[in-house]
Amino acid sequence: MTALTPVLPETPQGGPQSKGSTTAARKSRRFSNGKRGLEPWLYLAPAFIVLIALLGYPIFQLINVSLYDYRQAQVSGKAPLNFVGLENYQKLFADPQFWTVLGNTVVFATACVVFTLLVGSSLAVLATRLRPWVRSMLFVVSLGAWATPAVTGSAVWLFLFEPTLGLVNKTLVAIGLTQFEGYSWTYDKWSAFGLVASEVVWCSFPFVLVTVYAGIQAIPTEVIEAARIDGASMPRIARSIMLPMLRPIVIVVTIQSIIWNFKIFSQIYIMTNGGGIAGQNLVLNVYGYQQAFAASLYGLGSALGVIMTALLMVITLVYLRILKRTGEAL
Repeated sequence: MTALTPVLPETPQGGPQSKGSTTAARKSRRFSNGKRGLEPWLYLAPAFIVLIALLGYPIFQLINVSLYDYRQAQVSGKAPLNFVGLENYQKLFADPQFWTVLGNTVVFATACVVFTLLVGSSLAVLATRLRPWVRSMLFVVSLGAWATPAVTGSAVWLFLFEPTLGLVNKTLVAIGLTQFEGYSWTYDKWSAFGLVASEVVWCSFPFVLVTVYAGIQAIPTEVIEAARIDGASMPRIARSIMLPMLRPIVIVVTIQSIIWNFKIFSQIYIMTNGGGIAGQNLVLNVYGYQQAFAASLYGLGSALGVIMTALLMVITLVYLRILKRTGEAL
């Protein structure tokens, strides 16, 4: 006789046992996903702690001081603190000089960014066509300009453009431009801004040169050769192939140049003797320095610092958003 094997009743699909196992699996997956999502933040936690310790407290104090009428008397303890709320900000926004200085800063920073990108990108394209030893010399000289401290570079630039003994004026007079004999480049508002901008571009273009050159070298040569075989001219190749591939790098150097040039202080302060005649060459950093330290209006100067910090944070957030979008291309 053959023994009969008992047949157990099947658990219906979707029954209690199946639902329980499915729920447990979902909970396990959710816990696993949550753990993986938390893991990057654990690695970043030490950096966040350091940033909060180094930046959080100073920014808090900056905002705190901007809400008080904080002068030399309060610093020395001879007078009590007087809470004024947003009065310092209202004074700034009602002051026509603040808007003039803000406009100067925007125009000056924009000009510096545009010319830095043009000079750096042009030299990067030129470097791809130079012989190796000439290209090496170009990079050495450019990096020397980049490594020069802002104070030293400003002093050298002032000496070159000195009205009577400067090499630039002497050269211009020698070629027949006699109107530049004894000409002061820092007397007029826009010539002074142009002088400072030329020094800023001189010490900033090497960053663009090196970055854009690296981007050009990363473009596959097969793509360029295929375009040449198809009959595309070099301007067409640059416009239709190279520029789109270099777009992420150009965006990065543009945003970084905006941030750097928006915070210019040393060059303006040294080359225009603290902001030019009657403050015609003031930018936000120098204007804030004058209010906080020269006039001892620390509350007003702190309010300017808060406004500058907010503007730069907006620019930084835009920069990070662009990096996130173009991260794969980088």
